[in-house]
Amino acid sequence: MTEQSQTIPDVMDPARARALQATLGLEMTADVGTALPPFFHHIYFWTPQPPENLGRDGHPALGGFMPDMGLPRRMWAAGRLLFHGAMLAGVKAEKTSMIEGVTRKDGRSGPLAFVRIRHDIRQRGTIVLSEWQDVVYRQDGGETAERPIAPEGPAHEEVVTFDSTTLFRYSALTFNGHRIHYDDPYAKAVEGYDGLVVHGPLLAQHLMLLGTRMLGRPLSEVTYRATAPLIAPQQAALCWADGQAWVRGPQGEQCMVAQMR
Repeated sequence: MTEQSQTIPDVMDPARARALQATLGLEMTADVGTALPPFFHHIYFWTPQPPENLGRDGHPALGGFMPDMGLPRRMWAAGRLLFHGAMLAGVKAEKTSMIEGVTRKDGRSGPLAFVRIRHDIRQRGTIVLSEWQDVVYRQDGGETAERPIAPEGPAHEEVVTFDSTTLFRYSALTFNGHRIHYDDPYAKAVEGYDGLVVHGPLLAQHLMLLGTRMLGRPLSEVTYRATAPLIAPQQAALCWADGQAWVRGPQGEQCMVAQMR
C-alpha cells in the first residue's frame, strides 16, 4: 500500500548551499543563520535508497511514498510555492509531505497519470514554506507533444548556458539519480529525448532567482509549469515581463513559464 505521508528532518548544512551557489555562478554567501535563496530547499531532505530499491530510471522505485501508476516514465510537470518566511541555513528543519490527489486522463501521447504532492517545511516550530508539486506519469513512446513558442520582446532577458557539468553538479546536490540528466544513451534510446535533459527544477531555480532580482525583494508566491524539454548542451534565455517569467530555448520554444509575486 502506498504511504500517504512522510516526514524528513534535515540540518540544512550551509556548505551544501554554498556548493549550489557556486554551481549557479553566485557569490558563496550561505552561512549559519543566513536566509537561503528561494528554491534552495531542493538540495535538502534527501531520501537515499540502496541500489536494489531503484527503478530503471535511477529514481527510487515506485510503490513507496510515490504511487505506482502502471506507467514507466515520470517527470516533474508543475509546482506552486507559498513563502511564509525566510528559510535559514544551518537551522534544523522538518519537511512533511503528503499525497493530495491522483488523477488519470488520456493525452496525445497516450494514457497519463498525475500525482499532486504537498510539502510543508518547518523551522523552529513554524511553517516557512508550503509547496505543491505535480508529477506526471506516461507510457514509453507515443506522440511527442507540440512545443509552444515563447513570447517575443520581453522587458528583460538574460542568457544562461547548461552543459553536462552543470547537470551533473545539480543532480549530485539534489541527490537526483534520474538517468535522463547524465546517461545520454538512456535518455535517447529509452526515454526518446534528443540528448541530456536539463532538470525542470533547475530551470525553475533560475527563474526564481531572476524574479527576486527583478522584484527587488523576497518572493511571496510562485507558480510554474514545464512546457517543453531543454536539451544540453544549450544556451537558453531567462525572460521577464510584469511578474511573468519564462525560459526560451534555442529554437524559440517555451520550456517553462512562471508567475511570481
